[in-house]
Amino acid sequence: MLNGWVLAVVFITVLVSLCNPRGVSDIAFSSSNPPSFSSPFDFSETHRLFSFLSTLQYDFYRQSCPHAEKIVSSSMALIHSRRQDVSASLLRLFFHDCFIQGCDASILLDPTTGDDTYSSEKQAIPNLTLKGFVEIDQIKEELERVCPRVVSCADILSLATRDAVVLAGGPFYPVFTGRRDSTRAYFEEAMAELPRPDDNINRTLYLFAARGLDERDMVSLLGAHNIGKIGCQFILNRLYNFSGTSLPDPSIDPEFLNLMRFKCQEKEHNNTHVSHDQVSPASSPTPEASVETLRRSTLGMSYFQELSPSLSLEGGFDTHYYKSLLSGRGLLYADQQLMADENTGRLVKGYASDDGSTFRMDFARAMVKLSVLDVLTGSQGQIRERCGF
Repeated sequence: MLNGWVLAVVFITVLVSLCNPRGVSDIAFSSSNPPSFSSPFDFSETHRLFSFLSTLQYDFYRQSCPHAEKIVSSSMALIHSRRQDVSASLLRLFFHDCFIQGCDASILLDPTTGDDTYSSEKQAIPNLTLKGFVEIDQIKEELERVCPRVVSCADILSLATRDAVVLAGGPFYPVFTGRRDSTRAYFEEAMAELPRPDDNINRTLYLFAARGLDERDMVSLLGAHNIGKIGCQFILNRLYNFSGTSLPDPSIDPEFLNLMRFKCQEKEHNNTHVSHDQVSPASSPTPEASVETLRRSTLGMSYFQELSPSLSLEGGFDTHYYKSLLSGRGLLYADQQLMADENTGRLVKGYASDDGSTFRMDFARAMVKLSVLDVLTGSQGQIRERCGF
């Protein structure tokens, strides 16, 4: 009986949050300058969003593997105690999975040995620096010992990411489970459809809108950059060769430009950077040694550290990302571009204007929406014994 009440409370809470999110949507706008995002009472959006409830469930494994979520959470707690940057790694890994053909664990598939005609999403340029694969494999192995071929890799990644967010000081949000794993990867789609560090605001808005994510979802999800570091390989073109000009981005404040160049030495650029021109298509993937060098590089910049250089601790789920954008200190061109659009700029200002509660609520809401994109359920897909193949 108690479990039934818990499920009812969770469902109602999420429904109310998604239909009428608090925060920026409640900020007063003048009649001459209305926001462009959809009304919080857009029932067509609500119906589309909650159609997943016919297949996904809260605590889907309560009978088939009753300790599944506890195993994931305890494993994540242990992993996080040893490596706190795992939260940022899993957030990025989860986003890259869901953004391409939905949350189906296709990002976890390894290349096929001896098959030069097939490339995994791991080999796509935007994914070369992804981390967190080892940790997901560890959790999967533990679950396979307890419940063989029951818990999907897609659900493991979804649950582990939520737990990683909470461990990093972020908000809790419910994860509905019952996903199944993709039988294939989507290399071409990953090459073409993931947001890039140098995207302008129009392309970023288009990519999110194509997945049913509105401006508020986009701006709050990009707030994940609050944690972890932005790798220097994503910044260097902006510092030395913006848009192929052999010059820095003219919009960067000279003082901040010098700081960024100091933190991201050209020596590191020469040693570890792999340009888009150097990476071949599926017939000739990037050499594994180059990929590993990129993934192991620790050179990068933190939004929290750059906004508050006197502080030694890493920032959590706060407002420093948005405050950095307001001060013109966006590390990525795509981040700073949020201030180039009137509506997204207003959202940034709204998130930066309070104690972080608005951002945290909207981030949780957006993560629920992201986590149910184009999921495979029922007889679709498969349950992999190993996440890599």
